[in-house]
Amino acid sequence: MTTDALAWIDEELAALDASGLRTTIRTLESPMDGWVTIEGRRLLNFCANNYLGLANDPRVRRAAAAAIDRYGVGPGAVRTIAGTTALHVELEQKLAAFKHAEACITFQSGFAANLATVPALMGPEDVIFSDELNHASIIDACRLSRAMVVRYAHNDVEDLRRKIAGTPTYRRRLIVSDGVFSMDGDIAPLDELCSAAEDHGIILMVDDAHGEGVLGRGGRGIVDHFGLHGRVHIEVGTLSKAFGVVGGLVAGRQSIVDWLRQRGRPFLFSSAMTAPDAAACIEAVNILEESDELVNRLWENARVMRQAMQQLGFNTGHSQTPIIPVILGEAPLAQHFSRRLFEEGLFAMAIGYPTVPMGKARIRVMNTAAHSPADLEQALTIFERVGRALAVI
Repeated sequence: MTTDALAWIDEELAALDASGLRTTIRTLESPMDGWVTIEGRRLLNFCANNYLGLANDPRVRRAAAAAIDRYGVGPGAVRTIAGTTALHVELEQKLAAFKHAEACITFQSGFAANLATVPALMGPEDVIFSDELNHASIIDACRLSRAMVVRYAHNDVEDLRRKIAGTPTYRRRLIVSDGVFSMDGDIAPLDELCSAAEDHGIILMVDDAHGEGVLGRGGRGIVDHFGLHGRVHIEVGTLSKAFGVVGGLVAGRQSIVDWLRQRGRPFLFSSAMTAPDAAACIEAVNILEESDELVNRLWENARVMRQAMQQLGFNTGHSQTPIIPVILGEAPLAQHFSRRLFEEGLFAMAIGYPTVPMGKARIRVMNTAAHSPADLEQALTIFERVGRALAVI
């Protein structure tokens, strides 16, 4: 008698269905923008990290198309084997200048950037101090490094200092934190983290995925927001959110970038971002360098949306950024809320465990610079109608 070695997967999927934790994915039939088409219907889009609306910007699209005409599509192999395009070099130089860093290296995604950086710097003889709510990519990168990981209470620098004092001496030490926490929208106290790192001679790394294009002057990020240029050793970012394209980056000292070119495994063993992606990212940086209009519009939309949601009685947590969580509690309620929003013409997905803790399921409301005042008004009307129908407010 034989048994199905994969029967456990069906059992686990059934358990996810029963608990309301199984993720479903909608299929878009239009570009990513403030409005999208799904199942033939045009809906307001409050799901995307497309903060500045650049994913469908005409200038960005034209830049990508021109790059295809000149360079083709795929890179052919990793950059260390097949070489790199002038576009990749230009992008890294522009990003370094934009972020006031000595140098920059790009990766296939922000996730890959973290997986490249932490294991290249840390090993089994080292210790990493990590915020307890850090992104999964940081958690996985720390595991890959095989360093000892000491978690400190979320955004609690005093707890971090206690953990540093109570940890035996190791070869190297690293403090790592998200810049903006993607599920709650709060900002890391990077200035205090920097002081703790400097007091103890520890490497400091921040993942600014949700601060790129959002925080700082003209969207230059959390290091600029706190005025810490030259004091934060490693700034990881993504090009797939505010920049509207795809890819990841690491900015910092020239020596760190040089080392990642030698030891960053995603750089060494995976093909680079494509030429049209690189060209599109260059154009996105150009747009941000020319004007802060989109960044200002994003923050005004966030202010209007957060204030109105709170006045309606929704629990929006402690957000300080355009990420506005509508915390509902249990996953089945959040999923039901999301379906009702969809029926009313608004696309905003439910987020539950393991992305957020059990009992903290939510709708993460992502307003962007692509939304007009009329869009916000319509969205608020829909949220109020659904919230009252489900007795949430």
